[in-house]
Amino acid sequence: MKNGIISVVLIWFSASFAICQKQTTPDWENPAVVSINIEKPHASFFPYESADKALLNRKESSGNFVSLNGTWKFKWVERPSDAPKDFFKPGFNDASWDDFQVPANWELHGYGYPIYVNIPYEWTKSPDPPKVPHDYNPVGSYRRTFTLPDSWKDKQVFIYLGDVKSAFYIWVNGEKVGYHEGSKLPAEFNITKYLKPGRNLVSLQVYRWSDGSYLECQDFWRISGIERDVYLYAVPAVHISDFFCHTPLINDYTDGLFQLDARVRNLSDKPAGLYVLKAQLYDPVDLRKPVLTLEKQVAPAAGAEDSIRLEQTILRPKPWTAETPNLYTLLLTLTDAKGNISMATSVRIGFRTSEVKGGQLLVNGKPVYLKGVNRHEHDELNGHVISEELMIRDIQLMKQNNINAVRTCHYPNAERWYELCDQYGIYLVDEANIESHGMGYEPGKTLANRKDFLPAHMDRTIRMVERDKNHPSVIIWSLGNEAGFGENFKATYSWIKQRDNSRPVQYERAELEPYTDIYCPMYARIHDLLQYANKPQKRPLIQCEYAHSMGNSTGNFQDYWDVIESNPQLQGGFIWDWVDQGFVKTTADGRKFWAFGGDYGPRDVPSDQNFCANGIVAPDRSPHPALAEVKKVYQNIGFSVLPVTGEVELRNKFIFRDLSGLDAAWEIVSDGKPVASGTLPLPAVKPGEVFRFKPETVNFTRIAGKEYFLNVFVKTQKEENLIPAGHVIAYQQFALSDVPVYFTTESKPGTVVTQDQDFITLSAGNVKARIGKNDGLLQAFEVNGRNMLVSALEPEFWRAPTDNDFGNAMPYRLKVWRYAGAHRELKNLTVNEKDGVPQVAADLYHPDVSSQMKIMYQLKADGSLAVDVSFIPGSGKLPEIPRLGMHLCLPEEFNAITWYGRGPQENYIDRLTAAFVGLYSDKVENQLTNYVSPQECGHRCDTRWMTLTNGAGEGIQFFGKPLFGFSALNYTNEDLTQEKRGSMHPTDLTKRNFVFVNIDYKQMGVGGDDSWGAPVHAKYCILPQPAEWGFLMKPLTK
Repeated sequence: MKNGIISVVLIWFSASFAICQKQTTPDWENPAVVSINIEKPHASFFPYESADKALLNRKESSGNFVSLNGTWKFKWVERPSDAPKDFFKPGFNDASWDDFQVPANWELHGYGYPIYVNIPYEWTKSPDPPKVPHDYNPVGSYRRTFTLPDSWKDKQVFIYLGDVKSAFYIWVNGEKVGYHEGSKLPAEFNITKYLKPGRNLVSLQVYRWSDGSYLECQDFWRISGIERDVYLYAVPAVHISDFFCHTPLINDYTDGLFQLDARVRNLSDKPAGLYVLKAQLYDPVDLRKPVLTLEKQVAPAAGAEDSIRLEQTILRPKPWTAETPNLYTLLLTLTDAKGNISMATSVRIGFRTSEVKGGQLLVNGKPVYLKGVNRHEHDELNGHVISEELMIRDIQLMKQNNINAVRTCHYPNAERWYELCDQYGIYLVDEANIESHGMGYEPGKTLANRKDFLPAHMDRTIRMVERDKNHPSVIIWSLGNEAGFGENFKATYSWIKQRDNSRPVQYERAELEPYTDIYCPMYARIHDLLQYANKPQKRPLIQCEYAHSMGNSTGNFQDYWDVIESNPQLQGGFIWDWVDQGFVKTTADGRKFWAFGGDYGPRDVPSDQNFCANGIVAPDRSPHPALAEVKKVYQNIGFSVLPVTGEVELRNKFIFRDLSGLDAAWEIVSDGKPVASGTLPLPAVKPGEVFRFKPETVNFTRIAGKEYFLNVFVKTQKEENLIPAGHVIAYQQFALSDVPVYFTTESKPGTVVTQDQDFITLSAGNVKARIGKNDGLLQAFEVNGRNMLVSALEPEFWRAPTDNDFGNAMPYRLKVWRYAGAHRELKNLTVNEKDGVPQVAADLYHPDVSSQMKIMYQLKADGSLAVDVSFIPGSGKLPEIPRLGMHLCLPEEFNAITWYGRGPQENYIDRLTAAFVGLYSDKVENQLTNYVSPQECGHRCDTRWMTLTNGAGEGIQFFGKPLFGFSALNYTNEDLTQEKRGSMHPTDLTKRNFVFVNIDYKQMGVGGDDSWGAPVHAKYCILPQPAEWGFLMKPLTK
């Protein structure tokens, strides 16, 4: 097999040269031409001129570096036939061309338009590989001059282009250098022979679409241009050309093996003479003295490249894991016969083993959970051009929210990302830039079985592995995404296993075939996980995508992890996905919103609307409410209270780190207010072990009628790995009492009943409740003559559809409930007495659903109004109910909201693990969750009471019997209801001059298995069954 794979690689490297000599087909439509004159791929490193600069490892400080980022002359045309001719010649006049920044995506700067689609190819409904459009296939031509440093005389000079999408030609000083296609990985060319002293010209011509675009059919914005850094670097003729540092743990994972395979190349036409390659390894903390020094002589012949191996065992190294990212600095120097350093470089490496053994993924011999997310490279302003600051922000948010793994969906990321993940501790599944989803998966159609696309499959795989092979954060290679399965993936899998057997390889479309070491399905349901786990397996199940978090989603996430943590061969997964892929855009009047598919280009532009907005953070990285749930479920400490002793038990669920450096803080709250608290430092509790402590409650006396909770938090003592001091990494709430009744139900005389033509009026003191005689609804709730209501208290069965609701056809399936509350008939309206107090009973009939509702109103002597409701569904076959409750509108001035219930973030019946019962306050205008497209939002579960007041403290307090759910927005349920998913932005909403309040008995969950069919789990649905509930409205006055 090895010889076969090597033959494939030789074909891959040579095919373009054999074919391009005699061809009429453009290179950008010829899958056999992947590149021309490109350098072989190699590991990420930079060639410095000294050891000191190598240890500093900032290429910008090196004399061997010249950045070509910045302003280029630029000409954009719509089709290849219109591209300028001879523009690459030094004498060409580009004065009329635009100035354009590199790196940048064209479409975000007015050149063409971004297109968002998920599965199809954006340029055609009928793909015919390798053909791409000629009538509309934009081409960008670039020109820029640079000055060659005098010190680069006699050196070899290379140009590095970090990511060009999708294909390009390059010229230097008017001479054609080469061609390359395939984005998301660097292309390097040796341009030495094309250079002259002083000023030089480099020119590029970039094509939006090429045959390579057939392998870049990913679920993200289809945009183009130069997306990463461009620079020149110089090396001596004899230099280190590549190295592969193997650093597994050995001897029962206690010692480390340092094994370096390096290549030294001689690009001169003379024998190199004697050189020495020295490797020095420095401790993670102390860079003053190396813990290892190895060296070997090398003398490559003219034009040749020699291989060197250096090897030594390191006793008890500090291992690398995502929890303990210990990095050693490897310094390589190449010295000539006189002892002069001709080249030096350094990288940071980690001693780490990743393997599948016994049906589990092991890191350093221990089974790990991948608590992961899928992350596209996305910037709300700059598209696919990602700054280091944004990378660090992403990692910081991930670390602070207990996310330990990222799948680089669906392409290799920028090189700096890997260095940062090494440094701060993130496990990576590194994915090849291969997706041909638009071709489908049928064996006869998928490009996975097209021989002419084998060179491209191999090229993208080889370049990824060679670039990223030295990063300890990369624990798994991925062959690609949604590209079918066939012979090409068998070849790429086999090549990786031959080249690097130190990491597992995964590929979702291989399913349970032998060509994936991990079973990594997408969107498996809980019963699928259990079915797999209940049989002996040789491979772990780690979902490459799950918990589709589109809009108001990520429900039943805790349920997933209850199953995962109960079955050893289930080891986590990667949430789809990290960030909403929205671009900042403004309305005509200057209001900002996040654009999605269909917001650019002509009206008939292909689009999958807001299906690009599936993140647990917004495009600006502000957290969505679901992120709190993810943090809670992913937390690495378990909590319990021992019923006999009252002790709190903490279980260390980390795999590699103890609990030293952390504090346990606790508080006992009474009706949401702390009455006792304490903090203690945690000892070095080892992974899997427990620590117990008993909260000190000597000064605490429990009072009857109060509700008590014990809240426990584990916090950092000091800043570590982007996590600040005092940051809560894990938490739990324990109920210490039952839910009490928060209002008196005693009935006292004092309520007066009066009637006129329109109303039955209940009066008690300065409070009046008016029930309409024509509809049986509470039409007015007056205090001192002022009506506290803007509209009546009405039945409500509908919620604005979420993205998941649209996916499972809820607006169609449950449409019978949409207007059922508004379509009602008053069948009977009576006045009677209950416990000596008048009561008005309204019998309503809802013909849309053949259902009955009885509403009973009773005004207490203190002016509070009890509302009791009974619901009897029709006998016919009715679907589940989106919401069961009532709504009303209050004056806009009642914009201060305080509640005692779950919070602070919005929560739903299937997404409330992270929402503690507590006392919270906010403004109504903040209750609308800023999803990219409007939908149901702002709900809070298990509410005991809630107030809406103005600045003077006037308003209404609502009490549950004992609990209710609510939302309070400046928008109605109908305002938030779209007829089609992704047809609105928040800027399309008109803020109402009132507060729309939902008082819910129940609302169904939001779901989260996927957004294209999966229903809300049955236990989180509202079945059409008889129900009774109630609440109380109490006026608040000065």
